Amino acid sequence: MAQGEHRLIGRQEELARLERVLAVPTHHAFAVLRGEAGTGKSALLQVAVALAGEAGLRIVGASGVEAESELPFAGLHQLLLPLLPYGAQLPDVSRAVLEQVTGLRAGAAPGVAEVAGAMLSLIAAAADDRQLFFAVDDAHWFDNESARVCTFVMRRAGAVGGRGVITVRADAPSVFDDAGLEEIEVGSLGRLEAAALLERTGAHLDPLTRERVLHWAEGNPLALIELPKTAGRVPAAPSGQASPLPLTRRLESLYGNRISELTPSAQEALLLAALDGLSSVAGPRRPALERRLGDVDEAIGRGLLVIDPVTGQLGFRHPLVRSAVVQLATPNRRRAAHAELAALYPDDQERRARHLAEATVDPDEKVAALLEQAAETATRRGASSVAVSWLERAAQLSETPDQRSRRLAEAAFVAGQSAQLERAQQLSESAGTADTDVIIAECYAALYQDGEVRTTHRKVVAALERLDPVRDKPTMERLINLLLVISLFAADSATWTITESCVDRFCDPADPTGSASLLYRDTWGDVVRRGVGGLERLRRQFVRATSDRPWDAMRLLVSAYYLDTLDEFRTLLARLVAREGEAGAAGNAMTLLQLVMLDHMGAGRWADAEQAGRRGLEMTARHGYALFAHQFRAFLAMVAACRGDSDTADGHRRAVEAWARPRGIGYLTQYADAVGMTAALARSDYAIAYRFATNITAPGEFAAHTQQAPRTLLDFVEAAVHSGHLDQARAHAQTALAAGLPALSPRLALVTAAAQAMTAQDDAPSLYEHALALPGAALFPFETARIRLAYGERLRRDHETRAAREQLEEALRVLTDLGALPWAERARAELAAAGAAFGARGEGWQSLTVQERQIAQLAATGLTNKEIGAKLFLSPRTVSSHLYRIFPKLGITSRAALRDALDADTRAAPSDEV
Repeated sequence: MAQGEHRLIGRQEELARLERVLAVPTHHAFAVLRGEAGTGKSALLQVAVALAGEAGLRIVGASGVEAESELPFAGLHQLLLPLLPYGAQLPDVSRAVLEQVTGLRAGAAPGVAEVAGAMLSLIAAAADDRQLFFAVDDAHWFDNESARVCTFVMRRAGAVGGRGVITVRADAPSVFDDAGLEEIEVGSLGRLEAAALLERTGAHLDPLTRERVLHWAEGNPLALIELPKTAGRVPAAPSGQASPLPLTRRLESLYGNRISELTPSAQEALLLAALDGLSSVAGPRRPALERRLGDVDEAIGRGLLVIDPVTGQLGFRHPLVRSAVVQLATPNRRRAAHAELAALYPDDQERRARHLAEATVDPDEKVAALLEQAAETATRRGASSVAVSWLERAAQLSETPDQRSRRLAEAAFVAGQSAQLERAQQLSESAGTADTDVIIAECYAALYQDGEVRTTHRKVVAALERLDPVRDKPTMERLINLLLVISLFAADSATWTITESCVDRFCDPADPTGSASLLYRDTWGDVVRRGVGGLERLRRQFVRATSDRPWDAMRLLVSAYYLDTLDEFRTLLARLVAREGEAGAAGNAMTLLQLVMLDHMGAGRWADAEQAGRRGLEMTARHGYALFAHQFRAFLAMVAACRGDSDTADGHRRAVEAWARPRGIGYLTQYADAVGMTAALARSDYAIAYRFATNITAPGEFAAHTQQAPRTLLDFVEAAVHSGHLDQARAHAQTALAAGLPALSPRLALVTAAAQAMTAQDDAPSLYEHALALPGAALFPFETARIRLAYGERLRRDHETRAAREQLEEALRVLTDLGALPWAERARAELAAAGAAFGARGEGWQSLTVQERQIAQLAATGLTNKEIGAKLFLSPRTVSSHLYRIFPKLGITSRAALRDALDADTRAAPSDEV
C-alpha cells in the first residue's frame, strides 16, 4: 500500500519511518509513536497495522487500559494469549512461566526477566510459522510489570521475528520513556495541513465557522474531525485569545455532550464498558461484559463506539470518550456499575476485589477481607505498591477498629518494604493503635535514609518490652527482625548482646517464624560461634516457608551470603530481583541487588558486579536510601581493589568510612578496612595491609559480631606472612581451625586450609593440595587463584620448578581472566623467575584478537569505554572486560601505559591487520 492511499494529511515523514520499521527488522524493530491526545497516534498505528497485514505479518494487538494499570501483567495477557498455542514448542520451564503469568497454571508469578525470556522464545516459535507485528495502543497505561517485560522484549524481538509499533501519550510518564526504542514524535498539524484536513471533515462549514474551528483545534487532528460535527457550539475566536480550557478537556466536553443525548440504557452500557477497561478494538476482549452490553447501537451511530468489521469486537472511538463517560456519571451510578461488574468476575480475585472496593461505601468486612486477600496475591506477584493501596482501602471498609488498625499497620509495613517510607509513617500514624507500628515505620526510615543505628535500636527494644508477645505476635516478629537488621549494621558486641537476649526471650525454636529469626541471629551476627549447622537450617527454612512475601526470602538469602552459599539459591535471587523492581518491594529489591552483586563478586564476574552496583546506586538515589548507597559504594570499592585500581578503591573507601564511622555503622567501617587491606595487598604494601587487618580483628582471634573477621582470613594471613608477622599468621590460622571455620561454609573451609598451608613449615605442598581439592575451590575463583599463586611461589622457592610452573600458569590464566591485574603481574613475574619462555612485558600485540586490537587502539587515543562501544557496537561493560584481558597481554597494568605499549609492540605488525 502506497503512502498516498492512507489519506493521512501531513504525516509523510512519520509514515516513511513506520515503513522502515516494517521492513526487515534491524536494531530498531519497534517504534514508539509519542504525542498529545488526539494528534493521530492511533490513526498512524492503524496504518501500520494495515501495512503489516499486506506484508503477510500476523497482527497481535493490545491496548493499555487505565482501569487495569495496577493489575500485574494485565497488559501482557493481551499479547501472550493469542500466541500461547505455540507454547507447546517450548521447553517445559518456559511454558510453565507463560502459563503462570497468564493465570492458566497455579503458582507464584515469575520474575520479569523469566517472563521476558519465555516471551522471546514464544515469539521465535510463533515467527517460524509467520512473522509477527505487535500493535499496542495507549501503552502508557500498561501495568509496570507488563511494561518492563515489553521494553526488554521489544529491544530484542527483531532478532527472533517480531516487530511492532506502540503509542504513548506525551504527558503520561511510563517505563517506555527510557526504553531505548525508536521514537516518532506525532505533533500538531501546521496551518496549511490543518486547513486541508478541515476541508475533508468540515466541507459544509461556512468560512467564519471554519476559521473558528481552525483556531480552537490548534492543529489537533481529532479536534479538526470532531469540532465540525458541533459547529454551532464553536465560540468565536478573537485574535490572540487563548483557549479557556486545555484542548483535551474541550474534547472530553464535546464527547460528553453526545453521551448526554443517549438514552439512559445506552449511557449505562457505556459506563459498564468504561469502568471495566474496554478500550479500542485492538484491546482485550471482554466476553462476559459484551454479553451484558445491550443498547449500544445508538452509541455506535453517534461515533462513540466502533466495531471491528472482522471480529465484531467493540471499542471506544477514542480514550477521551471513555474518560468522558466516567466523568459524566454520578458517584451513585459509578458504584452501581462497579457492583454489576464485580458479579461478572467470581473467579478473578483481583479484578472482583477492585470493583467491589469501588462499589462499596459503608464498612463491609467481606469486601475488606477480599481486598486483603487480593493485596496478599499482589505482593506475591511483585506488586507490593498496589498491595498498599488495596490494604488501605480494606482498612477503610473494616467494620471494627481493631481490623482497621491491623490492616493499616499491614499497609504501613508493606509500604516500608516498597521504599514508600513517608507513606509508611503516615499509615502507621493513621492506624490509631499503640505507637508500635509508628515506631517500626520511623525506625526503618531513620535506618535506611540516615543510617541511624543507636537510637533505632533503643526504640525497638523499648517497644518490645511493652508488647504482649502472644496477642501481638505479628508485630513482635516485625520488631525482632527489625532489631536484627539494625544489629547487623551496628556490628557491635554490646548491641548484639541486647538483641540476642530479646531473640532468646521472644522466639520459639519450635515455631517456623521463631526459628527463622534464630537463624538470622546466628548467621548475621556471630557466625563463627553460632553458625554451625546453619546451611541445613537454612535449607529447612526455604522448604517450610509458608509465604511468598519477598522480605521473608530476602532475609533467608542474606543468611545464605554469610554461609557462602548464594550460588545454591542464585535462580531464586535473580527471580526476586526481577519481580520486585520499582512496583514491588523496592526496599527489599535493593538488598537483593546487593546480594546479586556479592554473588557476582564471589564468582569472579566482576563486570556484572559493577553493573549491579551502578544500578543499585541509581535506585538508592531515587529513593533516598543513603545507607544502601554506601553499601553499594563499599562493594564497588572492593571490586576496584581486587583489580588493582587503588585510586577508585580508596576514594570509595574514604567516603564510606567518613559517613559510617560517626554513625557507628560497624558493618561499613569493617568493610572499609577490608577494602583498604585488599588494595594494599594488590600494591604489595603488606605492612599497610596488616595494619588494616588488625583494625578488623586481633591476631589469633575472631572478634565476636565482626562479620569481616572470618571473611578476611586469607587476606589477614597473607598480609601477616609477607610483613614479617609469621607467628601471628600461624596463630590466626590455628585459631581458625580450632574455631571450626571449615564446618561453616565451603569458602571458609577453603581459606582455612589455605591459611594452614601458607603458615606451614614442612608439609606445605600436601596442605596446598588438600585446599585445592576442596569443593570451594571451584566456587571461588579469585581465592583459588591466589592460593595457586602462593603455592607456586612456595614450590619455586623449594626448587620444584616444573610443579611451580603448573600452578603459576593456571593462576595467571584465571587472574588474567578476572582482571586481577596486580596478582596476574605477580604470577607472571614468578613464572619468569621459574624459567618461563616469556618475559615480564607480556605476550604482546600478536596475542590480541582482531577485536582486542581495535579496542586497544581506540582506547590508546583517549576514548572512553562508552565511546569505544558506540563505534564498535559493543556495550561499555564488554569493552571494559576486553581491556582487562588486553592489559596483561601487553604487560601493562593501566590505561595510561597503553599508548607506549602499542607503539613498542606494533612496529612489526602488518598495517592491514586492524
